[in-house]
Amino acid sequence: MNYDFDEKIDRSRTNALKWELLPAGGNPMWVADMDFATAPAIREAVEKRAAHGVFGYSVIPKEWKQSYQLWWKNRYDFEMSREWLAFATGVIPAISTAIRKFTTPAEKIIIQTPVYNIFFNCIANNGRQVWENELIYENGTYRMDFDDLEKKMSDPLCTMMLLCNPHNPTGNLWSREELEQVGELAAKHHVLVVSDEIHCDLTDPGKRYIPFASVSDTCRNNSITTLAPSKSFNVAGLGTACVCVPEQGLRERMKRALNTDEIAEPNAFAVDAAIAAYTRGGEWLDALREYLFENKKIVKAFLQNNLPQLSIVPSEATYLLWLDCSNLEESDSEVLQQRILDKTGLRLNAGYTYGECGRPFLRMNIACPREQVVDGLNRLKEALADL
Repeated sequence: MNYDFDEKIDRSRTNALKWELLPAGGNPMWVADMDFATAPAIREAVEKRAAHGVFGYSVIPKEWKQSYQLWWKNRYDFEMSREWLAFATGVIPAISTAIRKFTTPAEKIIIQTPVYNIFFNCIANNGRQVWENELIYENGTYRMDFDDLEKKMSDPLCTMMLLCNPHNPTGNLWSREELEQVGELAAKHHVLVVSDEIHCDLTDPGKRYIPFASVSDTCRNNSITTLAPSKSFNVAGLGTACVCVPEQGLRERMKRALNTDEIAEPNAFAVDAAIAAYTRGGEWLDALREYLFENKKIVKAFLQNNLPQLSIVPSEATYLLWLDCSNLEESDSEVLQQRILDKTGLRLNAGYTYGECGRPFLRMNIACPREQVVDGLNRLKEALADL
């Protein structure tokens, strides 16, 4: 089946965050939200549910858990038991719940910067300390600093690590060996790993992510994994996610915490959308991945030919590109982001919000029609013409 990812969809008057925070005529290539209509199977499921006309309280049917089980088994060779899975209204709410349940105020939580900026909020807003394990940036690529990671984990006040797998914003697909080493160090120092795997399906064609909990018994028994169709299928606004906790003791406590925080009950569309995504959305997703990969190649070629002072950090996952601006005369992303927006209406994410080590970087969202990508690149060229 052919899918038209080139279709331009008018998102005005839909309260779309991505487009509302933009000057008239602007181009939003920032927040992690795609400008594509979701998979036809999901639209059909939501339309069918909406046509029913009654939107009362919902339960979690067995088909919801089965859809997650089959998807992860077929795509990633990871067999998740039905008992491991629990519904949550979102990945970030679930992470915040885990922080409150398994750590106490003033304890330290590790994040690997530069990393998803909301991780900082989850930690700070709950009265815990951000404990940065900076990734090593060398020869244009990132890798984990395991010496520093163990040093940070050995601190008695360090009780949790938020792992981003695949990593946002760098696009790293962590290897089995890397994940195993994280798991071993965490178990050694009694640090619970909460793995955010929301971008897991958005890998380049031929690439596949490795679920943290699938790596070893050690990783499985000392982890909480958050999953969702939100990014993969562009349904973040439907409030549907899953928490996978294999170890029984952790699982029972996490389930109780989800209920205590009142994020364990689905809205009328959340369940049907997820089931449709994971049972009938595979073909659409694979076509999307091919399209995004072509967008990546277009951006890379454009920068090489027109803005050689910028470089893309090589990535194998997500639709987010991490642009190294350190060779520019003005490389402070806080200044650059505003300059680009003011001069051309192109909005990108400033790298400093992902940690101070991200200050000379910009994040670009290429999950939009190709015409919009090219327009954004031309605006970027115009904005940086004198730098």
